[in-house]
Amino acid sequence: MDLKTVIGLEIHVQLKTKSKMFCGCDNNAEEAQPNTLVCPVCLGLPGALPVANRQAIEWTVLAGLAFNCQIAETSKFDRKHYFYPDLPKGYQISQYDKPFCLGGSLEIISGNETKKINFRRIHLEEDAGKLIHVDNASLVDLNRAGTPLMEIVTEPEISSPQEAKIFLQELRSIMRYLNISDADMEKGHLRCDANISIEIGGKEGVPTEIKNINSFRMLERALIFEEKRQKEVLETGEKIIKETRGWNDSKGETYSQRSKEQAQDYRYFPEPDLPPFQVHKVFEVEKLKEKLPELPAEKRKRYQGMGLKAEDAAILVLDKQISAYFEKISKSVDVKLAANWIINELKLDGVLVITPENMIALLQLIENNTISGKIAKDVLAQMIESGKSAQEIVESKGLKQVGDEGELNEIINKIITQNPKPFEDLKNGKTQALGFLVGQIMRETKGQADPEKVNKILEERIDK
Repeated sequence: MDLKTVIGLEIHVQLKTKSKMFCGCDNNAEEAQPNTLVCPVCLGLPGALPVANRQAIEWTVLAGLAFNCQIAETSKFDRKHYFYPDLPKGYQISQYDKPFCLGGSLEIISGNETKKINFRRIHLEEDAGKLIHVDNASLVDLNRAGTPLMEIVTEPEISSPQEAKIFLQELRSIMRYLNISDADMEKGHLRCDANISIEIGGKEGVPTEIKNINSFRMLERALIFEEKRQKEVLETGEKIIKETRGWNDSKGETYSQRSKEQAQDYRYFPEPDLPPFQVHKVFEVEKLKEKLPELPAEKRKRYQGMGLKAEDAAILVLDKQISAYFEKISKSVDVKLAANWIINELKLDGVLVITPENMIALLQLIENNTISGKIAKDVLAQMIESGKSAQEIVESKGLKQVGDEGELNEIINKIITQNPKPFEDLKNGKTQALGFLVGQIMRETKGQADPEKVNKILEERIDK
């Protein structure tokens, strides 16, 4: 059977405005006691009237510009009706037929190829509350109810679970570069619903929605499972049911929740308490474009122009903080050296421990041959543990590289005298003997001999 996987994503991004979407309540629900950041507006009490958060709308438009969306001339809010314990109004203020942003796209790097994933829309709505399940009971915390939530809906153009994961990682980076959301999936700032179907011989498949995915790993695992499940169903001649499924992370499988809702099930109608919004009359869209920072794709291209490999550039730009760290260090030391140490030795997390100034000082000790790369790794470990600078550690431990040719000659003479056969083998063209001799020299100097000078002296000895 000619089976093709088709995936579309609906991504919910919690905006980090100071106040909620339609009221003045504090938007920092994480630090507060349950049900303390609420008011008549976000609780939906009779007579309470919503007022739209200007900052949330501006950030939504800014995101639309970052993704090259068409910014609507006129937009409006709608009521989306459904009943759930954490939705106090019995409806959600959302957007239906006139969102703030239409179209747009995001390019991702999948393997060695660049692929463009098109968007359907970006709209703005309010979040629901949060259910906390304890034993056989469910507790409701409404602090999050009314939080500004930007929803990005892609076209069904993602072709594998791996691509979906790459897409979501790239999108999270952009949210952080724009500084409109912390986009921390563990804290619920970034959540995802995934729609997946299997085409048979080019014929459109029946989509299944997987709800409330809150980690990159979970997204990939859930889609891999569902892709396999649907293919097995089709290969037996059965039909896929259009439904919403949940993900059980401990079992590693999806499970049926309910039949998939249609737009009419939500009984959308225009929000009567909020007038239509004339976007271009309120915001100077062209001036908003000037607020756009250098985004990950542009930064990757610039880093490659500086001489970095594509994969190293991709790692460095994924996190805004790591990128800024690299920028500071690469102004003072070789860019490839800086990239290599940030990625492979600091393991990225080290940027939170070692200041750029201290990292520059360490790398400069390598560049000027004061210490070897091997010793520098030990010094870095001690810097992380003690908080001391590289210079302090090198001086206190006597770790400076042995580079004086007179001193090196004496040491090399000693090693050759102790190992005449390997030296004779080296003179006879047996290159593996070089590694042995260099190893003995490094051991004698406790790893502090300059490797380049050691090799140079040995080569000169062979030629004599």
